[in-house]
Order: sequence, then structure tokens, then C-alpha cells
Amino acid sequence: MKALSSKITKALPSQCQLGTCDNSGAKLIKIIAVKGHKTVKGRIPAAGVGDLVFASVKKGKLEMRKTVVPAVIVRQKKEYRRADGTRIKFEDNAAVVLKDLKGNPKGTIFKGPIAKEAAERWPAVAKVAKIIV
Repeated sequence: MKALSSKITKALPSQCQLGTCDNSGAKLIKIIAVKGHKTVKGRIPAAGVGDLVFASVKKGKLEMRKTVVPAVIVRQKKEYRRADGTRIKFEDNAAVVLKDLKGNPKGTIFKGPIAKEAAERWPAVAKVAKIIV
């Protein structure tokens, strides 16, 4: 996992539900933890584009439901600033379900664009992606 070059606004707090954009079998996931998140006492951990989260599968195939899976956030509605000064935001919040913590995606097809920050940080996700914005 590489460090990010830009300052990402953390827009997805713990306990929020978001859709997946791959064909792993999970449709809707709920963030339960953010890996590597350090914060002050009492603050809710939040995730942004490129962050590794642990999520519970709420909707999807029967064998996937009620399981905890690692996932990477690839899109967020809240705009964030890139290192070159441009600001970018997406139409929806989306994540990609992973097989393991090394970053290998479980699905083989991604629907929609993937953020450049997530692609730089997770090379295995970037290999499968068709559109990187």
C-alpha cells in the first residue's frame, strides 16, 4: 500500500452503507472499521478514496451475506482536492471487495470509473479497472 499524494477528505464514517461496483457477489456493504485510522477520543473513524476498510455485507449472494470482508473505497460523492489543485467528486460512493489484505480484488469486472488515488495505492485494483479518473 502506497502513500497518497493528495489530501483526501474523509467523507464515509463508520457504520455508513455503500454499494459495491464489482461482481464479487456483495451488493451493499456497511463499514465497520477503517484500517490505520488514528483519531482523537470520541471521534468516529471515517474513510476516503483509497482507504482500506472492513465491512459487513448487508445485501448480496447468500454465501456473502453476514460476512466481514476487506474493501477499498474507489469513489466518493464529497469532493476532494488533488495535489495539482483540481477538485474532483463522483456521482456515488462505491467500494471494491478484496480477497485478501494484499489488495487482490475478489471481482473480475468493475462498473464505472475508479479514482486515480485508489489506483495508485492499490495496483491490483488498477489492473482490473477499465476507467481511471
